[in-house]
Amino acid sequence: MKLLKRFWKRLSTPSKAAAGVVLLMGFIGGLLFWGAFNTGMEATNTEQFCSGCHAPIVKEIRETIHYSNRSGVRAICSDCHVPHNWTDKIVRKVQASKELAFHFIGTIDTDEKFKERRGHLAHREWQRMKENNSQECRNCHQFDYMDFSEQGPRAVSQHSTALAAGDKTCVDCHKGIAHKLPDMRDVEGWQ
Repeated sequence: MKLLKRFWKRLSTPSKAAAGVVLLMGFIGGLLFWGAFNTGMEATNTEQFCSGCHAPIVKEIRETIHYSNRSGVRAICSDCHVPHNWTDKIVRKVQASKELAFHFIGTIDTDEKFKERRGHLAHREWQRMKENNSQECRNCHQFDYMDFSEQGPRAVSQHSTALAAGDKTCVDCHKGIAHKLPDMRDVEGWQ
């Protein structure tokens, strides 16, 4: 019994060195977890990762001004489909994990199935962008720096009224700016 009490006392009152080792191991473990987590987050933000499941869609962007333009600025999938601030990025990544599940269970694992669901997916993405005031667009395109003298009359009219007043957001007018449009017959205001 005495031996058991000594053993328990030793376990319940660790030495300072043991406490230091445990703290150090926790700190190193935390750094390793954080590094692996961030590496994974960045790896899933690459065009190469996206093209693993969305190869035809990634090809579409290569035919747009967002891929090749006079300024040399290139947008990749995550620039438009993943929020830049950390908390919203985590929420979007969780949502995207559900999309990966649908790919792997066969809901949208072929080009034909994707084309069938393209309208639904586009509407859902447009709604997401409308709800966040097209924040991903605004990460690069800032209203305050728009040069209206370089825009056509229709763009100047829309940007200086509806966009400036907050009545509309980028995605209301710029659907299909980087992707082919789905069937637009049921989209309000689309002609």
